[in-house]
Amino acid sequence: MRYLMLVSQEPDGTPVEEAEPIEWVTEMRERGVRQLGARLRPASDATTVRVRDGEVLLTDGPFAETKEQIGGFDLIECESLDEAIEVAARHPSARFGFVEVRPIWED
Repeated sequence: MRYLMLVSQEPDGTPVEEAEPIEWVTEMRERGVRQLGARLRPASDATTVRVRDGEVLLTDGPFAETKEQIGGFDLIECESLDEAIEVAARHPSARFGFVEVRPIWED
């Protein structure tokens, strides 16, 4: 089963080297779990798109006002939710923020 991991951190000044996922990425590639992943630009670079009454409304930055911001994503393939949780728990960002694990809707 495939899962999307949304990797988030709080903007608390966590040293980048402590949250660096290079070892995690290498391990998960070797295990054949990680299919794709990337860091995202900061939420301040985002554009939120909404359509209301047929009109496209754009907002610079994130829609939600939260401290936590999605910093990246990974697409993983695991045998079970338990394995996906184990993989997410090993991600360095799980120690400083959180990793949301969500199953991919597949027909």
